[in-house]
Amino acid sequence: MSIVILKIGGSVITEKDIVSSARKDDIDRISQEIASFKANSSDALIIVHGAGSFGHPQAMKWANAGFDAQGAYLTHTSVKALNSIVLDSLDRAGIRALPVHPLSSCLLENGRLVEFQLSQVRLMLDRGVVPVLHGDVVMDRALGAAVLSGDRIVPYLATAMSASKIGAGSNVEGVLDETGAAVKKITPVSFIDIKKHIQGSASTDVTGGMLGKVSEFLELAKRGINSRIFNASRKGMVSKFLYGEDVGTLIADK
Repeated sequence: MSIVILKIGGSVITEKDIVSSARKDDIDRISQEIASFKANSSDALIIVHGAGSFGHPQAMKWANAGFDAQGAYLTHTSVKALNSIVLDSLDRAGIRALPVHPLSSCLLENGRLVEFQLSQVRLMLDRGVVPVLHGDVVMDRALGAAVLSGDRIVPYLATAMSASKIGAGSNVEGVLDETGAAVKKITPVSFIDIKKHIQGSASTDVTGGMLGKVSEFLELAKRGINSRIFNASRKGMVSKFLYGEDVGTLIADK
């Protein structure tokens, strides 16, 4: 079974500068593009989405003082609300999808993902169901609790599930150079020179923005799994990625 992992950034599906504001038209458009692909492909699909304005403001408020039960609850409740909006949209598009909440299935240690209960994910895929994961607050052995971003979930899943195709939909054309043009390809060697031009995030963000995304995906590339960062805000781009077209920025080992 060939497994595709599609990550949709919070910047695509939420108004990142307006607390708890979903871009429902964009969510529905992406759901339709995914549904079209699923109708014509036997590939298994895992979706991971960012939290955007549904998680980061709450996480920022509580993280500075150290997470406690109330902070974790408020953050999780917020991101779960966005996850429900995404699942409702997928359902309307005819996609059989179920949520997988990292708070209930993952464990961190000093922010590092050390345990992930994947039996449910594997069973969903075997039954033709699309698992939908998201950035979340997760219990941490050292810190009590910490944020686990979608960008860190994807590399772990890709390795554990032996994924064949990885894509991260952002709200820009790819990884941009100093002129604002999308870089066609980034490798560990070329990253040394381009790193200084890659920004974090202009909005409230506790996950590192584009620089964090590229860093995580480069680690994935070193393990032989390539990925792409592309503009999922543009109509048809999710479809193009899913069908294997050359979109956005390729992150590869060589």
